[in-house]
Amino acid sequence: MTTPIQLHQQSLKQCRRCRDMVPPVVTGEPVASKVLLVGQAPGVKEGIMGRPFAWTAGKTLFKWFDSIGLQEQAFRQRVYMAAVCRCFPGKNPGGGDRVPSDEEIQNCSSWLDAEIELLRPELIIPVGKLAIEQFMDVARLVDVIGHEFELEEDGRLIDVIPLPHPSGASTWHRMEPGIGLLKQSLALIEQHPAWQGLLGSG
Repeated sequence: MTTPIQLHQQSLKQCRRCRDMVPPVVTGEPVASKVLLVGQAPGVKEGIMGRPFAWTAGKTLFKWFDSIGLQEQAFRQRVYMAAVCRCFPGKNPGGGDRVPSDEEIQNCSSWLDAEIELLRPELIIPVGKLAIEQFMDVARLVDVIGHEFELEEDGRLIDVIPLPHPSGASTWHRMEPGIGLLKQSLALIEQHPAWQGLLGSG
């Protein structure tokens, strides 16, 4: 029997709302998880590999999660992996990946809204400033990394613990105060009941 989240992903994979986005749509496993990870947008390698955080940034990200009890394969099987935008935005003329436009972010937002409604997560982990901005105002990463926040959704409270982006192009998480604040965020995730529930699931 097809689950609601599998049906959702079947529709999501057909999405072609944005003219300048480069398909395919990249999704994680259709797992009914109480922990929701929200990335920014897939890179060019993610479309080829067919899964989120499949390349260099993913290696760093999964080292972080391995340090608090979940190796990559277990993480992918137990955590629902979403993103602000689900297709590769393409490259900037000057190099580097293009940042999605406000219109593209808006076009894709209904998919994330539907996932929050379907999964009813207890913990959301937004990764990188673009993802964090979907849940709260953020001027500087130092104001939000290392802290836990509450989001109200349909009269329900969801905990939000932001992480910096693990990109190799960013030095933020590799120098202070980023190193210490990242450790604080990971400690908060590790202690969270929803994360503890994942550790006990196999």
